[in-house]
Amino acid sequence: MSGHSTYTPKTKFGKFWDDRLPIYRLVHDSFVTFPIPRNLNSFYTFGGILMIMLVSQIITGIVIAMHYVPEASMAFNSVQDMRRDVAYGHTLQTWHAVGASFFFIAVYIHIFRGLYYGSYKAPREILWILGVIIYLLMMATAFMGYVLPWGQMSYWGAQVITSFFSAIPLIGQTLHEYLLGGYAVGNATLNRFFSLHYLLPFMILGIVILHVWTLHVTGQTNPTGVEVKSKQDVVPFTPYATIKDAFAMVVFMIVMCYFVFFLPDYLGHADNYIPADPLKTPAHIVPEWYFLPFYAVLRAVDFNIMIPFTDVVLIDSKLGGVLAMFGAIAILFFVPWLDTSDVRSANYRPLYKIFFWLFVANSVFLGYLGSRPAEGIWIPLTKASTFWYFFHFIVIMPALGWFEKPKPRPASIADSVFGKEDGSAGAAAPSGATAAPETKG
Repeated sequence: MSGHSTYTPKTKFGKFWDDRLPIYRLVHDSFVTFPIPRNLNSFYTFGGILMIMLVSQIITGIVIAMHYVPEASMAFNSVQDMRRDVAYGHTLQTWHAVGASFFFIAVYIHIFRGLYYGSYKAPREILWILGVIIYLLMMATAFMGYVLPWGQMSYWGAQVITSFFSAIPLIGQTLHEYLLGGYAVGNATLNRFFSLHYLLPFMILGIVILHVWTLHVTGQTNPTGVEVKSKQDVVPFTPYATIKDAFAMVVFMIVMCYFVFFLPDYLGHADNYIPADPLKTPAHIVPEWYFLPFYAVLRAVDFNIMIPFTDVVLIDSKLGGVLAMFGAIAILFFVPWLDTSDVRSANYRPLYKIFFWLFVANSVFLGYLGSRPAEGIWIPLTKASTFWYFFHFIVIMPALGWFEKPKPRPASIADSVFGKEDGSAGAAAPSGATAAPETKG
């Protein structure tokens, strides 16, 4: 995809450096001349946005750590003192907190874009799996970071979430005590979470580098799902992608800055401005908004799974909820093999497009259900929405690959850009049949 290097040092110093550590060549080949499909739309800018957001979170996190005190009796006050007494401390802490939410907004758009355009299909399975690993590490990092302010919701969120690990057979109780550093959420817990919250972003950065490396090996997908066939199908990364990504980043940052400066606490919870009190439980314990869909899945399993015709409990409700919650994430690893269609892009899959948007709506609805109390009408709705989540991956995606008839696809990327969509890229073949080589990558 990327071809041979075209970098030529222009000075003696440049040649000296290139012969010994060709870092300029790497940057030139990866971010200047690297060929990208000429039909990429704005949804493909979120990869670059996520890279900038990661760097932003790491830098602000390092500075905040200089003022934060990871000790149970001082943590809450250290955050408030930084917001009030440190120069630009309020902006810095708010930028980091709001940035976490916008980081997840960008990653969810990035994931849904991948599901819509089939970015997980061969030969990009490893690229997709690395992305899911990054997402998992993001969730762990965000959860531990949410505990650090040591407010009421931070404390009780840690109490509830860590208790789920005790449901794991055999090792659950030991794992739970190791996470807490004892038998209850306390100072040892805070120190553990602070250490991991500081460490995990650097692990994420390392896997992001592998993610980008894999992308450069396999090449980037595009809205048609057709592979690159000629030089007419591609344009150099700079200036085309860099200008588009820069514009998208400016727009994204303008929206984020509005929240940072005008609605700094809108995405948080008011109870977190109350110091942690082990003797007073909040009325409704809810996680941050980006965890709410999985929190709803967890609460959907409120029944025991019995061995048929006996009173023996095979899986109790607590373990069942934990398995469902982690299963909702783990199933993403298998998406490249659950989707049996040879057509990548949903633009040419009329039935899949309908079910995709139903899945998006259901995921948003799951998030809303996660914020509702577990009572009344919300209980059956949560169960139904959780069922549809798994049904989409386990039944709908495999089944559509066998009987869905795709629309005609362009013979090349250039044809799609210049309006020559004649369907010569395997339009007549059903999606479950063998397609033209260019659609399989």
